[in-house]
Amino acid sequence: MRWIRRRPKRAAKILFWLVLLIAGSLCALLIGASNADEKRVSIYSPVARYSLNVISRDGRDYVGLLEILEPLGAVSAKTEGQKWQLKFNKVDAQFINGNNHGRILGRDAELNSKFILENDRGLVPLDSLVTLLPRFLGIPVVFHTTARRLFIGENGTTYTAQLSGTAPALVLNFTSPVNPSIATEPGKLRMVFTRDPVVASGPQVVTFNDKAISSATFDESNGAAAITLSGNVPLLASFGNDGRTITITPAPTRTPTTQAQAPVPSTSAPPAQATPASPATAQSGTARQVFAVIDASHGGTDRGVTFNAQLFEKDITLAFARSMRQEFEAKAMPALLLRDSDAAMTTDQRAAQANMLHPAVYIVIHAASDGNGVRVYTAALSNESGSKGIFIPWATAQAGLLATSQAIASSMSAEIGKRVPVRVLSAPLRPLNNLVTTAVAIEISPRKDDFNDLTAADYQQEIAGSVATAVQAMKERLEAAR
Repeated sequence: MRWIRRRPKRAAKILFWLVLLIAGSLCALLIGASNADEKRVSIYSPVARYSLNVISRDGRDYVGLLEILEPLGAVSAKTEGQKWQLKFNKVDAQFINGNNHGRILGRDAELNSKFILENDRGLVPLDSLVTLLPRFLGIPVVFHTTARRLFIGENGTTYTAQLSGTAPALVLNFTSPVNPSIATEPGKLRMVFTRDPVVASGPQVVTFNDKAISSATFDESNGAAAITLSGNVPLLASFGNDGRTITITPAPTRTPTTQAQAPVPSTSAPPAQATPASPATAQSGTARQVFAVIDASHGGTDRGVTFNAQLFEKDITLAFARSMRQEFEAKAMPALLLRDSDAAMTTDQRAAQANMLHPAVYIVIHAASDGNGVRVYTAALSNESGSKGIFIPWATAQAGLLATSQAIASSMSAEIGKRVPVRVLSAPLRPLNNLVTTAVAIEISPRKDDFNDLTAADYQQEIAGSVATAVQAMKERLEAAR
């Protein structure tokens, strides 16, 4: 277990539970509202787990057959007039536009509605996948039709829920690691599984004879599964056992009385190999100015997401980081870039460097190819043990600042949401968990479906300006949290 040194007044300022209800409610509303009209189908298999858009044609749901098969093997297709021919591994298939059947390996394959050939793309009825895919794959599939979740040779991840302890703790044990998005609202905590094939092995609603945690409800819809925990108090989720265990406990309601020790920066994390582009003079003297550390993710040989042959996530994040620095400085708030070149840094190095600088806020930037708009993340902490003397655990260093991190995430969401879709989420992301300062991650997707949007100067300025405005509105709270 790794530990880092505790800074003054850190332990006495972990009352993030005071804003948990406000931030959690906003998070739940944003998650529920985002992409509400977009239908998705999720596919789970031993070789790939992915989601695709569902297309409505003539009042029915359709999906591209080539797109369904592409992650599962070698596939190609060609169009000859109204005829569409598909080859998957060694399986040949043929469909004709407007027909209610096709041929796979020379044998008829019935469809529940007509086949549609649209711009050389072969669309099949969604509910026909359960009969078509076994012909291509040679194995049965299970399709949860209403929820649009397709299981190929995958039994799914099941879980058990057990309430234990005098101070109630609900322990969810999963058969495989999971990584849900988490949203809270008064008396509820909802975990949404988009990439994990979570299924219920027992009753969908389990009740407990406890006032704090009263029930756990499983439901699935639009290509995702969810577990909703209900109770009469704010609830907190912590992760353990490499993502196989999630423990739900009532959020503490009192300020810890532990006295914090001397302000010595971390010595347990590896030293950073890169230094900020701007001097860290904002920390000199006794009067510390509110400033930000902006971290462009990836770098060097770590390219991040590859959008095309010339466009990598590491370059997009650096461009956004530079634009964000300009916006901060325009508002008279100094900002340091943790990476202002094509340099490689580990997450431990990033956390150690940021912790030594003691900024008012740390912002790490990511870019994504899926979805539209922006996702703002705060840490979801593991259940590693608490402080040990003057040290706090490396894996849960963010605990004392999580309230302010959630509040700044809500402020950013309010500003960004005036311009593009935005969601607020929590996840066990590094280096967020390792930071002893207010910390958020911002994942930026195109406004629409054009990756080139991410390199547009107006979009970069739009997002960067919104973030700077949100931080400026929270300056007093950020200073008080340091």
